[in-house]
Amino acid sequence: MKNIFQRLYNAPYLLLTAAVFFWSVNSIVGRFMRFDVPPVALAFWRWAGASLLIFYFAWPHMKKEWPIMCSRKHLPLLLLLALTGVAMFNTLLYTGLHSTVAINAFLIQSLMPVLIMLFSFFIYRDKITIFQGIGVALSLAGVVLVIARGDLEILRTLDLNRGDLLILIAAIGYALYSTMLRQRPELHPLSFIGFTFIGGTLMLLPLYLWESFTVKALTLTGPTLLTIAYVAIFPSIISYFCYNRGIELIGANRAGLFIHLSPVFGTIMAILFLGETFFWFHGIGIVMIISGILLTLQKRF
Repeated sequence: MKNIFQRLYNAPYLLLTAAVFFWSVNSIVGRFMRFDVPPVALAFWRWAGASLLIFYFAWPHMKKEWPIMCSRKHLPLLLLLALTGVAMFNTLLYTGLHSTVAINAFLIQSLMPVLIMLFSFFIYRDKITIFQGIGVALSLAGVVLVIARGDLEILRTLDLNRGDLLILIAAIGYALYSTMLRQRPELHPLSFIGFTFIGGTLMLLPLYLWESFTVKALTLTGPTLLTIAYVAIFPSIISYFCYNRGIELIGANRAGLFIHLSPVFGTIMAILFLGETFFWFHGIGIVMIISGILLTLQKRF
């Protein structure tokens, strides 16, 4: 069993694919439950629940590495990562999903791999290889084809609104988080996850209290509890472990492109569970996305 986990821990492509799969379901859940769970409440209890679930396992490592995390050298970066990767992204995503349609949200999020490459270039002067440039362009075109359902007229008639702006800010923030991960201090993975989860939760607390008292309070029901349980475990704990480790193994530029698998998973789930039909643009788009990812994974040129 230990050998299996060790192999999984060192399998970046599998880890990143799993992370994006759970995030894909997260967007669907956030859109579906938008009338039952206020957006900030969903984000707050997602991270509060995730923090409680891992605290027992993370605390021994956090206690040992506390001086490192709270040092003047590392604390500002860790707080920035907690803000952009935990507190900011999902809160803005859930809020944006209240006032925009799924097609807009998926299109805007598909910009993240491009943003990660741009941040990597401007911050670290990372070179963008020919394969990376072609791969990103090909994969992004595949995403657009799938989401637009083969009709580019849909893109021309898109109606952008406040929700789209919020999701764009969320995408910029998460691209920055992905890029800056390379600077995180040498910490046990549980220490890093525990600190950022708890830090992000505390950042959200004032906003959550404001929403509860002035906008809408969370009503606990069976569906809302199941929703919180799902987002606390799968797209939070599991996905963040997988995504962070994937970036550690192959770098942010190549790892970020796996985000383009989101519409692939969305298509598959819609066909399997919603009875939707598989059309030509699904097949071509999926081939383009996977081909683009494979090109980007090439280390040469």
